[in-house]
Amino acid sequence: MSYLIRVQVPDRPGMLGAVATALGRAGVDIVGLDVVERSGNIAIDDLAVELPGGRPPDVLISVVESIPDVWVESVRPYSGKLDTHRELELIEEVSGDPEHGLQIFAEGIPRIFRAGWALVVTQEGNQGYRLAESQASPETRAGSLPWLPLAKAIVLDPHVHWVPEPWCELDTELAAAPFMGPDKALVVGRPGGPAFRRSELARLTHLGGIVATVLGG
Repeated sequence: MSYLIRVQVPDRPGMLGAVATALGRAGVDIVGLDVVERSGNIAIDDLAVELPGGRPPDVLISVVESIPDVWVESVRPYSGKLDTHRELELIEEVSGDPEHGLQIFAEGIPRIFRAGWALVVTQEGNQGYRLAESQASPETRAGSLPWLPLAKAIVLDPHVHWVPEPWCELDTELAAAPFMGPDKALVVGRPGGPAFRRSELARLTHLGGIVATVLGG
């Protein structure tokens, strides 16, 4: 079965190789790697791995964390692939069919950020509306979204920012970024985590800005 492991490793030569070696000795195949963030002396990486049948995913944590100073942020089932060109591919899809570009964008965001769902929402008066949504997005009316308008991308904390309850189910981590103006936003949900990092918020903002330009927003 395929899993996605998010790991924190010291940002020094040989550490990622040590992780790969430990996983290989445990019979785990690494099929993809994505650099999420570099901050100070710490690197955050996503590893897509194949775990032999019959072995519990907990073994991934014990193997990786057997290496000093390496910590596993999350392990979750994964059926996609890691591809460094996926942002460009989505932009090309949107520009090739701008009439349906907003929906294409919403459908593509979960693949890029390895999330569960994405919405494009707007606020008119005290009522929020969804303009586009991906598959698996929560079936609910948005209601009021008092954190709109947005000046920058943020992590949505349900204890601070009101959101519909279904958005928070399954310990979903939430992020929102301005899109096509401050009164509209891209909302991304990642059930079970991991939490969105600053680098991911920056990528959401950057990608949303490019797509908004393509769509004339």
